[in-house]
Amino acid sequence: MSVAVALFTRDLRVRDNPALTAAVREADQVVPLFVVDDTLVPCPPNRAHFLAAALTELDTELRALGGALVVRSGTVADEVARVLAETGATSVHLAEDVSGYSRRREEALRRTNAAVHVHSGSITATSAELVPSTGRDHFAVFTPYFRRWSAAHRRKPLPAPPSLSVPALSSAALPGPTALGSGEPSPQLRVGGETTGRALLEQWLDGPITGYADHSDDLAADATSHLSAHLHFGCLSPTDVVGRVDPTDAGGLAFARQLAWRDFHHQVLAARPDAAWRDYRTRTTPGPVDEKALAAWKAGRTGYPIVDAGMRQLRTEGWMPGRARLIAASFLAKSLRQDWRLGAAHFLHWLVDADLANNQLNWQWIAGTGTDTRPNRVLNPLRQADRYDPDGSYARRWLPELAHLPGARVHRPWRENVDAAVYPPRLIDCVGS
Repeated sequence: MSVAVALFTRDLRVRDNPALTAAVREADQVVPLFVVDDTLVPCPPNRAHFLAAALTELDTELRALGGALVVRSGTVADEVARVLAETGATSVHLAEDVSGYSRRREEALRRTNAAVHVHSGSITATSAELVPSTGRDHFAVFTPYFRRWSAAHRRKPLPAPPSLSVPALSSAALPGPTALGSGEPSPQLRVGGETTGRALLEQWLDGPITGYADHSDDLAADATSHLSAHLHFGCLSPTDVVGRVDPTDAGGLAFARQLAWRDFHHQVLAARPDAAWRDYRTRTTPGPVDEKALAAWKAGRTGYPIVDAGMRQLRTEGWMPGRARLIAASFLAKSLRQDWRLGAAHFLHWLVDADLANNQLNWQWIAGTGTDTRPNRVLNPLRQADRYDPDGSYARRWLPELAHLPGARVHRPWRENVDAAVYPPRLIDCVGS
């Protein structure tokens, strides 16, 4: 009886999972394997809690097919080799990924002498092999990438396997959050998995997406999908999501464009894995580390409510909308002239959707060291506040000590004689204050 291994990594779902589907088609029995990887744990608390919930939902989905998730702990290649020896499996299927670590993991798997099949279009909607006709190994400008991305052929989403037969072998218990990470998570963290993610997707597509083009940057409206963590962990298939979005609708097109940005950053990191921590282009030199300013930024006490609201939301929910991320990042990297890596590390720790490609390359974009064709842009926090939180509702929501300040006045508390013991003075003066 033939056996194949379906190795789950960042594709924690049974629907539209190319690796799982291929393993089921190839073999009589399949080992749906997840390895608690010694290289990656402990992970930050928010991601540990989300991952634990996602694995529980994945196991439930697999049991509905007649199988169950097999859990091992150790290094991925060693644990896969043990499963191969225990079951006689000769092939391993997994999703294509782009980080330097995932490349090393793939190389180690190939040394197990199993046939290793890497499936594209699983973690991203389009393969990282989508390259320009100029001969370069990646697109460095988003607009031409988006044109190619929009026109690229995509496979049809795959249904969940009708059933699953799993050989008898030992498995560790499903890991809880404390087995995956350490530290206290954000108090209002949202967790889930494939079942939760699909319900959220249905709600999003059922109406709210139509307003995305007009309201996604409206901080008080909370008009984004909240699907980013489910996409990061692969509880939702980006190929499936893109296929269900109507690009003829303004909101659908705007949302698809954000999914394309996600793929864009993955193809950049695939070509330049060192861009995770090294400047893609060194154009500026950050100032010396200002520990006091950095601590104030992390705590949401910079004196600029639009910045501080986002940073407090980050600590409270483990998430913040994209516009808030850009404002906070620009303030640290451009206004305070701190190294983007300091901010990126803080985001990686707290963001439940922290994705190496998107987090790091978005930080580089805003810092002026990445692919941005306008590296000197600065997002003035006051102009951003006036535009994206004009009546101050977002700032008051996250800064209760300023809730008494009406309308846009909340964004300039220094004009309202707010006591420094209640809310701190500005770290720096910005134009327009």
